[in-house]
Amino acid sequence: PVLQRKPCGQTAATISSCKLFFPEDPVKIVRAKGQYIYDEHGREYLDCINNVSHVGHCHPDVVKAAHEQNQLLNTNSRYLHDNLVDYAKRLSKTLPEKLCTFYFLNSGSEANDLALRLARQYTKHEDVIVLDHAYHGHLTSLIDISPYKFRNLEGQKEWVHVAPLPDTYRGIYREDHKDSVLAYANEVKKIIDQAQKKGRKIAAFFIESLPSVGGQIIPPEGYFQMIAEHVHKAGGVFVADEIQVGFGRVGKCFWAFQLQGEDFVPDIVTMGKPMGNGHPIACVATTKEIAEAFADTGVEYFNTFGGNPVSCAIGLAVLDVIEKEHLQAHATQVGNFLMELLNQQKVKHPIIGDVRGVGLFIGVDLIKDQEKRTPATKEAEYLITRFKREYILLSTDGPGRNVLKFKPPLCFTMDNAKLVVDKMDEILTDMEREKTCELVGNHH
Repeated sequence: PVLQRKPCGQTAATISSCKLFFPEDPVKIVRAKGQYIYDEHGREYLDCINNVSHVGHCHPDVVKAAHEQNQLLNTNSRYLHDNLVDYAKRLSKTLPEKLCTFYFLNSGSEANDLALRLARQYTKHEDVIVLDHAYHGHLTSLIDISPYKFRNLEGQKEWVHVAPLPDTYRGIYREDHKDSVLAYANEVKKIIDQAQKKGRKIAAFFIESLPSVGGQIIPPEGYFQMIAEHVHKAGGVFVADEIQVGFGRVGKCFWAFQLQGEDFVPDIVTMGKPMGNGHPIACVATTKEIAEAFADTGVEYFNTFGGNPVSCAIGLAVLDVIEKEHLQAHATQVGNFLMELLNQQKVKHPIIGDVRGVGLFIGVDLIKDQEKRTPATKEAEYLITRFKREYILLSTDGPGRNVLKFKPPLCFTMDNAKLVVDKMDEILTDMEREKTCELVGNHH
């Protein structure tokens, strides 16, 4: 957060553009381990939202790799170093063959900014299509392609086109539509046709492989293939933003875009957050053709810290832990169990409108009304506050801030899942009781 020095020797305060979790009663965290974090009083909280500490807070193998490399060398990437090559090789094994060129950077925002530059240089086009409510980073270039942000700022630039979120629960085409995949893909085709009529040309379609800020959305299978066809026909490229959901979080696949089927390959993949388990490291993977077009500018690409020996040592250690601890299989097993428990709650509590997810990426959509599916925003906020009192950290997302999001470290266990859902049951039962008392009181 940004700190401001208060006058007359008062202590510093966070300024209003930076928000803390639980601003009324903030938590001061002093240490963490696995899926638990501890405040200054030694109280233990269960962390259900930290997708940055991907393999668990302060994982000893990751800490050790950082420490050992730090004692040897850390410098910029103008020199040869094995870690960089080894890491690129290891990453390439997880990706489709044609994604064989890697650029290393420090953050997901940097990765998406570079993806935008690569797309424009390769296609010689300017325009970008994004999904409604998307968020792709905090750089100026990315605020421009993030409706989640620009709607509250300068608004939409003419080179940005917003497609509807492929949300089959509360989107424009729902689960009862005869072919929602085709319908959502046609919306993108319409956007391309309209842009071309105005003489505009599409450089890229950007999508989070599983839209998170949009409300933990799972795009229907086959959607990416149809979009890619329209985008390629228009001379654009397909960018899969895996910054929140890559590295085995979805369980059955290493990358969330792979949920769409083996026949789908993006032109550019961006990655960040979980890559370094809390250490700043990010990457853009792309094809040889796109990378060569970028080199043709004659302007070199250089990033002082991107791909430094320490970052790459950490990245390698994270991949080792995912493999050694079978965290993908674990994410599937625990995720399925958590979804099953949540679906049982859905039958019991009418406030739960939808439970959706894959692996350890899960959303619980809270509603006021089963018919209209009105977002239960206040209730969601109340639930989060009550959870915190029970030493469980959860948060909300989605346009209505009514979707509980589960994105815990991948070491989250069956017992953790059961604890959270039991508490949820208790809190929702209390809320229903209070509501009944209120109604009876009002009636009398």
